[in-house]
Amino acid sequence: MLYAIIGTDVPNSSAARLSARPRHLERVQALVQQGRLVVAGPFPAIDAEDPGPNGVTGSLILAEFPDLDAARAWAAADPYTTDGVFGSVDVRPFRRVLP
Repeated sequence: MLYAIIGTDVPNSSAARLSARPRHLERVQALVQQGRLVVAGPFPAIDAEDPGPNGVTGSLILAEFPDLDAARAWAAADPYTTDGVFGSVDVRPFRRVLP
């Protein structure tokens, strides 16, 4: 089943995000290689492709996991969570309808 992982950044997360990013991307890339990732990316803090110094407010990962517990465990072990980039993480089942 698909699960949406929605992480919300703590205020002033840019430095911590930059530090954790290579390890975070390595884990997301593993989902790609396993054919489990649908989409992933950040939420810009402003309405712009490149938010510059405004940074981002969080991230979304939509991926396949065996169950909700596995999705929550994956999110809990992600560097954005363990290194304090995310102040909160919401993991929800997702049912794809379109396309």
